[in-house]
Amino acid sequence: MKKLFSTKYTDRSVTLALFLLRLVFGGLMMVHGYDKLTHFNSMARMMPDPFHLGSTVTMSLAVFAEFFCAALVVLGLLTRLAAVPVIINMVFALKLGHHWHIAGGGEMATLFLGGFLAILIMGPGKFSVDRLIGK
Repeated sequence: MKKLFSTKYTDRSVTLALFLLRLVFGGLMMVHGYDKLTHFNSMARMMPDPFHLGSTVTMSLAVFAEFFCAALVVLGLLTRLAAVPVIINMVFALKLGHHWHIAGGGEMATLFLGGFLAILIMGPGKFSVDRLIGK
């Protein structure tokens, strides 16, 4: 019980926390992206097109970030690099989809943004493919 209220931490607890952070945020983002992947055509029609590339290209970029980059984060492979497209995507989701209203529907985008920013800053941790290959 004493450890529960301690402010000290161990390398093992940080390693486990980073692993859980990658699994939870990456896994949930993959679920979110999988829906876009499986309903691509119908969802692409509603996708905002801020760069005037076409809604299909914009939707493809969102699926790339939300599904494929999130999968890399879960694996801990090219973790920091893979977190960047997700972060960019969540900023655009907040701006275009929620008009910066964090408490008015943008809570999920804000949570994902915070989680992936933490992963970008902290890296993949010891339980990752990046560690296995020496990156």
